[in-house]
Amino acid sequence: SEEDAFRQIRAFLSYLPSSVFALPPVVPSSDPVNRREEELLDIIPRRRASPYDVRRLINLIVDEASFFEIGPYWGRSIVTGFARLAGRPVGVLSSDCKVNGGAIDAMGAQKTTKFVTLCSHFGLPILNLVDQPGFAIGSIAERMATIRHGASAMAALYHTTVPIYTAILRRAFGVAGCAFADPENGKGVRVAWPSGDWGSLPLEGGVEAAYKRQLDAAESPEAREALMAELLDKFEDVRSPQKTANKFGVEEIIDPRDTRPLVCEWVAHVYENVLPHLVVYKQATVVGDSPAPGRGYKL
Repeated sequence: SEEDAFRQIRAFLSYLPSSVFALPPVVPSSDPVNRREEELLDIIPRRRASPYDVRRLINLIVDEASFFEIGPYWGRSIVTGFARLAGRPVGVLSSDCKVNGGAIDAMGAQKTTKFVTLCSHFGLPILNLVDQPGFAIGSIAERMATIRHGASAMAALYHTTVPIYTAILRRAFGVAGCAFADPENGKGVRVAWPSGDWGSLPLEGGVEAAYKRQLDAAESPEAREALMAELLDKFEDVRSPQKTANKFGVEEIIDPRDTRPLVCEWVAHVYENVLPHLVVYKQATVVGDSPAPGRGYKL
C-alpha cells in the first residue's frame, strides 16, 4: 500500500546521513551491548549440509527490531540490509543457505555490488557474516555471466572505503569464499566461529576428486558411501578451524554468543575514530563547488 511504501522509505532513510559529507545518524538504544544469546550456540547445525535461518541469526546479533532487509525478492542467495548496533547504523551482508545452498549467482553478485557501493557511498560500516560455498556453477550460471558479475562484487568488496567486520559462520570456499571472507585490505577485522570451515574447496569434493578411482570401484552404493564416510572421518581432524585459523588469517575464534558484544565494541571505535576521517577526506576531495552530475566527489 502507499502507506506502507512511505513507512519503508522513512525506515530506509533513517539509517543514512543527510549527505555523504555527514556521519550516519546515531539513535539511543535500550538493547544492552553485552547481550549474549544462548541460541547462537546451536543455530549452526552440526550436519554441515543442513540449512538454518540466517535472518534469525542476524536479528540475534543486531539491536532488537532494527534489521531492515533490502531486496529480499531478488538475488535471494545473498541477504543485505541495514541494522543498528548500540544505535549506530551498519550495513549487513550475508548469504542464505536455504537458496541454492548459499552459492553466489549472477543476481546475488549484482546485489552484493550495489549494496557494498551504497554502504561505501554513505559511510556505513559493514557487518559481514560469511557462509559462502563459492560461485554457482553450471550452464545456467555461465549463461548468466556469473563470473563477470562475481568479479564486480569482488572488486566492490576490495575497493570499499568503509571498515568491514567479518565473522566466518561456516563455509568460505574458493574464490568467492576468499573474497567474502576478507578482502585483506587492512581496513577490517576477521574472526570465526568454531563452526568455520574454509579452504580451496569443501573436503567432500576434495575427497571425491582425490579418491575417485577407489570410490568408483566400490561393489555397491552402500559400500561407496561407507568408504566415503571412512575417508571423511580420516580427514576430519585436518579441517579443524583451530589448526588452520592462523594459516587462513583468522585473528580469533570466538564464542558465537560474544559476537554482539564484540561488534558493538568495534562499531563504537569505528564511529569515533574512523568514519570522521572518511567524512573529512570526502570533503577535501570535492571536485569544484558545484559539481556536475555524477562528479560529486572522487576517492
